[in-house]
Amino acid sequence: MTTLKNRYDFVYIFDVKDGNPNGDPDAGNLPRVDAETGQGIITDVCLKRKVRNYVELVKEAKPPYDIFIKERAVLNQTIENAFIKVGLSEEKQKEYDEKIKSLKEDLKKEKDKNKIETLKKEIDSIKESLNADKARKYLTDNYYDIRTFGAVMATGMNAGQVRGPVQFTFGRSVSPIVSLEHSITRMAVTTEKEAEDQKGDNRTMGRKSTVPYGLYVAYGFISAPLAKQTGFSQEDLDLFWKALINMFENDRSAARGLMSARKLYVFEHSDELGSAPASKLFDLIKIQKKDENIPARDFSDYSITVGQTPSGVTLEEKI
Repeated sequence: MTTLKNRYDFVYIFDVKDGNPNGDPDAGNLPRVDAETGQGIITDVCLKRKVRNYVELVKEAKPPYDIFIKERAVLNQTIENAFIKVGLSEEKQKEYDEKIKSLKEDLKKEKDKNKIETLKKEIDSIKESLNADKARKYLTDNYYDIRTFGAVMATGMNAGQVRGPVQFTFGRSVSPIVSLEHSITRMAVTTEKEAEDQKGDNRTMGRKSTVPYGLYVAYGFISAPLAKQTGFSQEDLDLFWKALINMFENDRSAARGLMSARKLYVFEHSDELGSAPASKLFDLIKIQKKDENIPARDFSDYSITVGQTPSGVTLEEKI
C-alpha cells in the first residue's frame, strides 16, 4: 500500500432528472431544499452511502475492503469481533474497566506523590493491555469506510474514534429547484378488506416527489496526515475516484430518476499540507446557466469555465 504524500481538494458535479436525489424523512420524503434560496440539497451522508455501496459491490465486502456501516449491520457486534480477533473478550474488558474505575477513585483520595505516580502507572498499564489500539487498527485495516471517512467506535466495547481523511460538504444545486408531486396508481390492493371496500376495482393511490432537473455541486477534501493515521492509501484513493465516477451507474432506483456524475475536478497539492486555500481553488470553477429566462432541464443548459491554478497545485479533470 502506497502512503499518500499530497493533499487533495475536489469539486464533484452531478445532476438529477425527474427524480428525488435525497428525500427528507422529516418532510414526507420531499427533496431537500434550502428554504431561503430554493436550492436543492443533498447531504454528505447520502453521498458517502453511495461510495460505500459501490465499494461493497466491487470488492464484495471482503477485507481490506469490507464496509463498517452497511445495511442491517450491528456496529457493536463488529467492534466486539475486532476485540476478540486481537485477543480481548467483552468480559475481560469489563473486568479491566472495573479495575480502572477503582484505581481512579483511589487516585482522587491519595495525597502521597509517590503513591499517586504508582497508581497512574498501574492505570496506564491496564489501559495498554485493553488492546483498544489493536482493535482500532484491526478495524481501520479491514474496513474501507473507516479508514476513508472515519468512525465512532466507542458505542460498545471502546475502540475509540477515527477521524477520516476524506470529507464531503453537502451537495447544493446551482439553481433553485422545483419540487413536484405526482399522483400514482397501483393496480392492486394490499388486503382483502380493501378489495371488498372497492368492490373489485382494486386500485391504490400514492404520491411521488421529483425534481424535474437539478445540477448539484459538492466539495471534498483529502488530508494526507489523516490518511497516514488511518492507513488510507493511494490504492484506496484510486478506488474512491472510481466510486465517484461510477456510483450512480450502480445505484439506480425508480425514485431517484436519472442521476449522473458530470464532472470531477481534482486539485493536487505539491505537499501534504497544501499550497493554497481550498476556497480559492473552488472559486476557479465557475458554473453558469446559459439562459436565465428558460428553466434548466439538461446539463447542456449550463456552461463551466475553469481558471488558472496557482503555483504548487495541479488540476486534473477526471470526468
